[in-house]
Amino acid sequence: MSRRLTPITILLALAALALGAAQGPRRIDTISAPQPLVVHEWGTWTSMTGADGRAVEWFPLNGPPDLPCFVDRFAINIKCCLAAKIRMETPVLYFYTSWPVRLNVTVRFRRGAVTEWFPRAAVTPASVDGARLRRPDFSSSITWNDVKVGPDARTGFQVDGSGSHYYVARQTDASPLQVGSQKEKFLFYRGVGSFEPPIDATVASDGRVTVENPDGDPIGDAIMFENAGGMIAWQARRGSGSQVVFDPSSGDGEISPPHAELEQILIAHGLYPKEARAMIDTWRDTWFKEGRRIFYIVSRNTIDSILPLDINPSPSEIVRVFVGRIELETQKGAAFVPRAPLSGCPR
Repeated sequence: MSRRLTPITILLALAALALGAAQGPRRIDTISAPQPLVVHEWGTWTSMTGADGRAVEWFPLNGPPDLPCFVDRFAINIKCCLAAKIRMETPVLYFYTSWPVRLNVTVRFRRGAVTEWFPRAAVTPASVDGARLRRPDFSSSITWNDVKVGPDARTGFQVDGSGSHYYVARQTDASPLQVGSQKEKFLFYRGVGSFEPPIDATVASDGRVTVENPDGDPIGDAIMFENAGGMIAWQARRGSGSQVVFDPSSGDGEISPPHAELEQILIAHGLYPKEARAMIDTWRDTWFKEGRRIFYIVSRNTIDSILPLDINPSPSEIVRVFVGRIELETQKGAAFVPRAPLSGCPR
């Protein structure tokens, strides 16, 4: 017995076929297609100059601790008594993904020692002295295994009530992550290094400051900042050559620190606006305090050479932006101020 197909029946059947065809491939693509993973990193290398413009050894941390008590560090903090040329401040690794992913992340630090980190990680070596740090073949490493990253991960980030500027770095759109039971918005590490910074800065008798790359590479973006008793002055340069010269400062107290200028430079080098703002807000108190200093952008080749980064599986994009900070006119062997004892931290 035959059935007569009405126009409505035909339309419904065609719609069902179309819906099935649309849903089928979309589900297969979601399962099999690789998902984009973007990684962004920012950090700071701080050095101090001698009379010849070259970096001098100093005690990289000459004040009380500025990190939350839950941040991991060696039982005996080597930064309190280890002279070095570079203080590597707060590199943070952000991950952006629309799909849950599990990663293994390793950073090697050539001619440098990792000293603090969070979340929990495997760090080698467990201790270092000045003689080992100065060896040309010395390196350390930090590895986070099985890092779970996902846009829908629960937060519940740890706090200790200290008001540390560490927390400012969380103010981005990065995907939350988890290592073991510890949750965070980024992977964090710090250290000290014995390598030569890529930029020299010499102060002439007339107050002019010459910034030079000894390898002949372009200086790129650089800012000279001075705060003399609240009288602020700064100059920005973009050097296409290996040397730039800053004129003597003449602060009149009416100029604001170069927050916006630095933010635009960081964005131009690949950071997202919220990342650039978080970096500047993190270091606002120390970057623009009393003193005279140079800020410059470390080249990507230099970053990758000193801090080789391995992420598995490989991201679709990696952006690494480090600000070099040179403190001018310092004396060799800056005074050491003992660290304050750490308070207890609920786990």
